[in-house]
Amino acid sequence: MSAPAAAAKFTAANDRIAARFALLKKHKRAGLVTFITANDPTPGAFMDILEGLPSVGADLIEIGIPFSDPMADGPAIQASSQRSLKHGTRIDDVLEAVKEFRRNEIDTPVVLMGYYNPIYHYGPQEFAEKAASVGVDGVIVVDLPPEEAEELDVHLRANQIHLIFLTAPTSSDARLPTILKMASGFVYYVAITGITGTASASADAVQSAAARLRRHTGLPLAVGFGIKTPDQARAIAAHADAVVVGSAIVEVIAQGVKDKAADGAIVTKVLEFVKSLAIGVHGSWP
Repeated sequence: MSAPAAAAKFTAANDRIAARFALLKKHKRAGLVTFITANDPTPGAFMDILEGLPSVGADLIEIGIPFSDPMADGPAIQASSQRSLKHGTRIDDVLEAVKEFRRNEIDTPVVLMGYYNPIYHYGPQEFAEKAASVGVDGVIVVDLPPEEAEELDVHLRANQIHLIFLTAPTSSDARLPTILKMASGFVYYVAITGITGTASASADAVQSAAARLRRHTGLPLAVGFGIKTPDQARAIAAHADAVVVGSAIVEVIAQGVKDKAADGAIVTKVLEFVKSLAIGVHGSWP
């Protein structure tokens, strides 16, 4: 099939990400973005966690597409990918999980996060079309720079899916316009240098970075990497439109696996932890 002639414009009626950030702005609070890897620790437990996240305060949900060589991820998320891949998880399994999630939850935005190799082999157009059909709202491809993103982005935009880009402390003022020209949905600011889960974010550094980024873009700003506790989430939320927590949630799952806990016990621990993060970000929950 040929590529679309032009990328479609997003419409308010079907843009869950824009609607969610507008709601957060109306209530004058930051959002909580949670990351979990698909089918971790098991497909059943993953679905229970996924379906439970909105009820404990997750405003947006990122789902990791497992990959055998996740170069930007720290040990916790690498291990979660390995656990997922032991279940034979493929892109179709991730999309099926989103489809199941959408049977009961139509408002919470879902963003898929992963690497370009699996998407490339799946087929960018087919991936975008299927992702749209099950209710995916955005995609983050950590190893796809903006200079090489058009072959995927044209299909995502044609299907009303945002391509969300990462910026970092090392992104210069000269580099930012190139990144932000293609950015859509929100901007994901990586608060630390290096891989995920290996250091803690500094609220003071985030405050300075947020001010710099907002000079370049009007998109909402989500800050992630290095946010591990409710107190850290609260401190970062003072300077961002959303706070992203991933490794710390995945580490709760890993501890449950290490302790040989039952799936139900792991689900409960994860949702309790996410609720504590929501209280940190929102001030209370519900």
